[in-house]
Amino acid sequence: MPLDIRRDDLQASDVIALLREHVEAMRAVSPPESCHTLALDGLRRADVSFWVVRDGQALAGCGGLKELDPLHAEIKSMRTAGGYRRRGVASRLLEHMLGEAQRRGYRRLSLETGAMDYFAPARRLYARFGFEACAPFGGYLEDPNSVFMTREIATEH
Repeated sequence: MPLDIRRDDLQASDVIALLREHVEAMRAVSPPESCHTLALDGLRRADVSFWVVRDGQALAGCGGLKELDPLHAEIKSMRTAGGYRRRGVASRLLEHMLGEAQRRGYRRLSLETGAMDYFAPARRLYARFGFEACAPFGGYLEDPNSVFMTREIATEH
């Protein structure tokens, strides 16, 4: 599949719709206090870089990196469009974000996802890419509905 991954300004209607779908899905399966999705304004902040994955003009997925400090970033709002699930979109985007994290000199990339069965495919994806369970990071608190994962990023020499 010839996918194109590019930076995005979160202005296109299809991107906004996919992010709204993401937020609605997270709210449907997570209690409000355990729903840590960023609103559009949060994703448009200077400390967040956001990418879309396109198959021609069709939106296949999206995701972002939020810088926590100069050596640590967090994956935010990864979402694959319905017709593209189980077709490698999330893997391609995750590879891209890992490469970007390495280029930026981050030493660690972390994420928060749900503990419920709904999130099992996401946890398996992250585990395949070397992410392991960890303690809450950044401003997160221990939460039985959340799973925190992290992985070290190899530095280029």
